[in-house]
Amino acid sequence: MSFNSAASFNFPPQGFSLQWYENFFTDPAWLRALGSSLQVALVTMVVATSVGIMAAIGLSKVRFRGKALLESYFLTPLIVPGIVIAIGLYSLFLRFNLLGTLPGFVLAHTVVALPLVIINVTASLQGVDPRLEQASATLGAGRLRTFFSITLPLIMPGVTAGALFAFVTSFDEIILSLFIQSPQLQTLPVKIYNSVTQASDPTVAAVAVIAMFTSVLVMLTAQFATRKRKRVSA
Repeated sequence: MSFNSAASFNFPPQGFSLQWYENFFTDPAWLRALGSSLQVALVTMVVATSVGIMAAIGLSKVRFRGKALLESYFLTPLIVPGIVIAIGLYSLFLRFNLLGTLPGFVLAHTVVALPLVIINVTASLQGVDPRLEQASATLGAGRLRTFFSITLPLIMPGVTAGALFAFVTSFDEIILSLFIQSPQLQTLPVKIYNSVTQASDPTVAAVAVIAMFTSVLVMLTAQFATRKRKRVSA
């Protein structure tokens, strides 16, 4: 349907045309939504990856009472329905004036992306030989230098996979975005949803194809990083 020459959702297509792709790349509203999605997804990836690395290392290296409970807490967004998280964040953001703001979007998307980073980084940490870090310490390296020189390079495949998963999760997120959007800040999934429900614009089909291929490309890259991690661990 994205290559249909007719100005409607007809299938099979009545003719071949690239007009809907052209319309997407020339329409300021669609480009603004794409830019917002990329901005939110990139910032979310950085925040979720940074926090996820620290959380994974803390959970893997430190033993304390209530550790299992804390691990379950970090992974809760994978279990709780998205609509429940969206309603809770909406009431919270309404109180702190975060609705329709970049920090609000990043915070909300980080909540659902963080568990994916923790899972991938934790899996990589399990394949790291602790004797390497101990050897670094005995040679005079501090904890920070040991982390950047020894630990981080070894877990980099897991970090890369987690970061990519965080990006695609944020880029495709629709439920949370619908609750915290504003006329000034709408992501691409929200724009697609509004176009489908409020109009009959075949440009949506072209946008869906572009978004699908973007997500598939990122996911394949994450899978490649995961396989590389397994080969390194082996």
